[in-house]
Amino acid sequence: MSINKILVANRGDIAVRIIRTCKELGIKTVAIYSEADKDCLHRYLSDESICIGPNNVSKSYNNIDNIIYLAKKLKCDAIHPGFGFLSENPEFVSKCEDNGIIFIGPTKEQMELMGDKSRARETMMSLGVPVVPGSKTVLKSKEDALKVASEIGYPVMIKASNGGGGKGMRIVFNKEELPSLFDIASSESLASFGSNDLYMEKFIENPRHIEVQVFGDKYSNAIHFGDRDCSMQRRNQKVIEESLSPYITDAEREELFKTATDIINGIGYLGAGTIEFIFDKDKKFYFIEMNTRIQVEHPVTEMITNIDLIRLQILIAAGKEIPYKQEDIIFRGHAIECRINAENSQMSFAPSPGKIDSLNLPGGFGVRFDTFVYPGYTIPPLYDSMIGKLICWADTREECIERMYRALDEIIIDGIFTNIDFQKSLITCDAFRDDTHHTKFIENEFMKECTSI
Repeated sequence: MSINKILVANRGDIAVRIIRTCKELGIKTVAIYSEADKDCLHRYLSDESICIGPNNVSKSYNNIDNIIYLAKKLKCDAIHPGFGFLSENPEFVSKCEDNGIIFIGPTKEQMELMGDKSRARETMMSLGVPVVPGSKTVLKSKEDALKVASEIGYPVMIKASNGGGGKGMRIVFNKEELPSLFDIASSESLASFGSNDLYMEKFIENPRHIEVQVFGDKYSNAIHFGDRDCSMQRRNQKVIEESLSPYITDAEREELFKTATDIINGIGYLGAGTIEFIFDKDKKFYFIEMNTRIQVEHPVTEMITNIDLIRLQILIAAGKEIPYKQEDIIFRGHAIECRINAENSQMSFAPSPGKIDSLNLPGGFGVRFDTFVYPGYTIPPLYDSMIGKLICWADTREECIERMYRALDEIIIDGIFTNIDFQKSLITCDAFRDDTHHTKFIENEFMKECTSI
């Protein structure tokens, strides 16, 4: 099959990213945008653009019927969902298939399997993949939760079965607080994901979060593109990502890679995916979830492999075989990504929408900045606060940190608050430089030590 025209069902930097690759492949693009995004960069870069609906996300970027209608009307062969919004929505995949539109991603069945955290755990256990001790199925009640918690021992973590991004997630340190936190997680899960199904895991204190970028095709090929260390987080949201992880040895890395490709082979996965693991203090790793889409942090993998992952997604969706063998994937140097957000770090990281009066983006050797903003652009208050991703590459991690600091120092964004100074403080702190940080480092240590960022 051939893909000649793609509707990009997203906004922001990922929409710009997809359109750029499509241009290089000679593929026409259609950008959709909400009324609030009428001045967003992606609509100007695409071959065609059309307003999908009002500011309300459910009536615009999450409006399945409208997106399918436009894709058919404008004769699009395929839809690329990017990340967020409908990128992990099985109903959307099904509607694409029903209307003869290629969905650039996995099958509906694979998405349903890995999107349901409790089913994914069951599948991993059947494949012999290590998982964090916890409930084998969805928790049926608070009484069920209390029973599981007593078996695996406190502290435990209650998680939304259909969740992500830290929503519907609560840490429980004793049985007295479990009932109320169960109710809070259940309500938050229902509001965020349309389901109040919860499951439970043993809470691993101060873990490292390391993920593996994987791809599969319809010819039963499974390949990995290395790991990414995403341990620098705030409130379960990634802040800095790097590749390869400095935390693990080559032998530990090879075991991790084998586990990840075994998973892809085991479920016959199609397209791009990310398998996420946590490492405990003894460097024992456990599967936590799989994201069935391209990740925000995919550029760090591109920088060390010199491979366009969006291009590979499109080729696989078009029925092509992965054009690489595992031995072709060579990791060169080190890459770090800092997420640049429109937020005020001195005011509890409150979002900072508004007009960008002036803008200077960093450059130079080994520097990449993925964004959708420009001078005079007004950031709407309706969406995620991330306005760009600064990615730096160098021969060594130490050189990459210095290059990142230099690049952060070059950014000028006037008119709004950003987290640039916060990022500069993070990458120069001893814990990051010495690689002794963990997923709770920012809240439990860094923020308590820094009174000014």
